[in-house]
Amino acid sequence: MNQKLKHVLGYAVLVLTLLVLLFLPLPVYLDSPGAAQDVSSYVKVNGQKDKQPGQFMLVYIKQAKATPLSWALSFTNKYATRTSAKEEVGDYSDREMAKIQNYYMSSSVAEAKYQSLSLAHQKVKRQYLGMYVMSVLKKSNFAGNLKVGDVVNKVAGKSYSSSAAYMRALQQMPPRKDVTIEYQRGRKQGQAHGRLIKLPQTKRYGLGITLTDRVKTISSVPITANMQGIGGPSAGLMLTLQMYSQLTQQDLLKGRKIAGTGTIEADGHVGQIGGVEQKVVAASRAKASIFFVPNDPQLKKDNNYQAALKTAHQLKTKLKVVPVSNVSQAVNYLKN
Repeated sequence: MNQKLKHVLGYAVLVLTLLVLLFLPLPVYLDSPGAAQDVSSYVKVNGQKDKQPGQFMLVYIKQAKATPLSWALSFTNKYATRTSAKEEVGDYSDREMAKIQNYYMSSSVAEAKYQSLSLAHQKVKRQYLGMYVMSVLKKSNFAGNLKVGDVVNKVAGKSYSSSAAYMRALQQMPPRKDVTIEYQRGRKQGQAHGRLIKLPQTKRYGLGITLTDRVKTISSVPITANMQGIGGPSAGLMLTLQMYSQLTQQDLLKGRKIAGTGTIEADGHVGQIGGVEQKVVAASRAKASIFFVPNDPQLKKDNNYQAALKTAHQLKTKLKVVPVSNVSQAVNYLKN
């Protein structure tokens, strides 16, 4: 083999190695601190954007499929986590996962509208439209019949006012009971039949499907939230604060950058979220002065507030971590 050919092969091997390191997808997802976004850029009330000084900011996690190089480099980032694709997305495709995240965001926006209008003493109604199917266990009797995005209207011949009410009803049913589900897929109506099964890692029985509420908020006050490109339910609290601030025209910001995270539920409760450590880092980098975080004292190990407080101390940041259990607590904190 002549010298020139050796050089060519050497370069080819080098290029191939670089391509593998940079682009070969691994069955692993990397989560790392993302960024903080001004919520007012997404929300309009009465057709107007908020022009007050200061910002309500939602924070998000940067998630990407790992390559050999990014996986290795992730160990140099204290706040990066690595999760197997099986654990992160199960058997769902990227398209199905995107659909799930969009459904969560749609529900979050509807609840934020309802909570903000209620707090602002505006006339508002919540129309319950059913429950989105978010996932179906492989061992569920409904696997293959129900799909992500189907809307469940009735379970065992009954309609429910929320997914929480549906869960309570299931707990009253005898184990292995035969159940009929009536659902809507697009414009088509359908039925699926199956038995309750023992749910993994619990002593409870259920259908083996995960549901989230599909609601519509009805009010004479027009509120829009264009959340294109952002999925999941964790922006609920900050969306509610932004909408409430604009509805009441109260200067809750006082020129400050206020970040936060947490789901918003039908009773105004602020629910726990994932990746709170990375979100504290993102809020600190964005120079926020306050970070609202869900607080559930009953969750001693996995309470978001304790994890956020620990991260803030590690960062030695000036960011003040404020625990909230419901949206009214956040509003009152800002007022006072």
